[in-house]
Amino acid sequence: MNNIIVYCEIEDGHVVDVSLELLTKGRSLANQLGCKLEALAIGHDIKGIEKQLFPYGADIVHVADDKRLAPYQTLPHTSIVIGVIRDEQPQIALFGATSVGRDLAPRVSSALHSGLTADCTSLEIGEHTENKTGKEYKNLLYQIRPAFGGNIIATIINPDHRPQMATVREGVMKKEIYKVDHAGEVRNADLAKYLNDDDFVLSFLDRQIEKRKIDIKNSSIIVAGGYGVGSKENFNLLFQLAEVLGGEVGASRAAVDAGFAEHARQVGQTGVTVRPKLYIACGISGQIQHTAGMDQSAMIISINNDPNAPINALADYSIVGDIGEVVPKMIKYYKQNSK
Repeated sequence: MNNIIVYCEIEDGHVVDVSLELLTKGRSLANQLGCKLEALAIGHDIKGIEKQLFPYGADIVHVADDKRLAPYQTLPHTSIVIGVIRDEQPQIALFGATSVGRDLAPRVSSALHSGLTADCTSLEIGEHTENKTGKEYKNLLYQIRPAFGGNIIATIINPDHRPQMATVREGVMKKEIYKVDHAGEVRNADLAKYLNDDDFVLSFLDRQIEKRKIDIKNSSIIVAGGYGVGSKENFNLLFQLAEVLGGEVGASRAAVDAGFAEHARQVGQTGVTVRPKLYIACGISGQIQHTAGMDQSAMIISINNDPNAPINALADYSIVGDIGEVVPKMIKYYKQNSK
C-alpha cells in the first residue's frame, strides 16, 4: 500500500529500456519515501520476467500472463492496470511516454480520477504549502517538464489525488542496475477479477512491425547538425565524420524541418533523448528544446561560427569556426592519428 508502481512494457520477451529507466528512478524515489517499488508486467509467455526486473530494484512484480494479452491491446491492459492500482493503492504510478504509455496512462488516469503529467524530464520528491489555506503537503512527487514550447521548466504537483501519475520519455532517466542479486516477491494477477468479455471485442488478424532503421539513442558517439550546417549536402560532412569515429548522425529540429535530415535523427524535446560518451554539435545554436535531449552527454564539443552561441556555455570544448573548414580537418587528422 502507498508504494510506487511502474508499468513495464515488454517486446519480444524483453522489458523495454524506458521501463528499466523508470524502475531505476522509482527505486531512488522509493528509498527516499521509505516504501516499496512494484512493477507490473503484462503479456504472454513471460514466466521468469521478474529476473529482468528484480536487479533494477523491484520489490514486488505483478505478472499478468495470458495469450490474449500480447501484443498490446488497449482495453485488457487498461482493465488490468486499473484493477491492480485499485488493489495496491500506490502513491505514485509511472509509465513510459511511448505509443503504449501515451495510450494507456490517460485512460487509467481518467478511470481513477487522478492527475497525469505527460512527457516528464525529471521526477523529484518535495514539499508544498498552499498559498490560500496555508496547508502543508509532505513528500509530493514533483513532476518536471518543459512547457510553453520549452521556454520554461514547469514543476507540476498533484496534492490531493492518488496515485500521482506521470509519463516519462525514453532516455531522460538513467538505466542502472540496483543490485544484481536483489530479489522480491512475484504476484500473479487475478485476471478473472480484472477482465471481462468486453475487453476482447477486438482481436489481431495480423501484426507487422517495421524495425527501426536509424537508432541514434544507443550510439556512444553522435555528430549532430543544426540549421547552421546550411544544407542537406553539407550534412554529408557530418556523415563522413560520424563514419570515421564509428558514430551516428543526429540533428536539431530546425535542421529536420529544413529537410537536412530525417526525423528519426532528431535530438531534443520533440525528438530523441540521448546520453552518448561524445556529442559533437555542429551549427547548433543550443536552444533549450535541443539541449534538453542531449545535455547529459559525457562530453560535448561545439563547432559554431558564433562565439556567443548558447551551446558554447554547455560544451566542454568549443571550436569557433566554419563547419566546412573544421569538420574536414577533424576527419583528416583523426585518420592520420588512428593509423
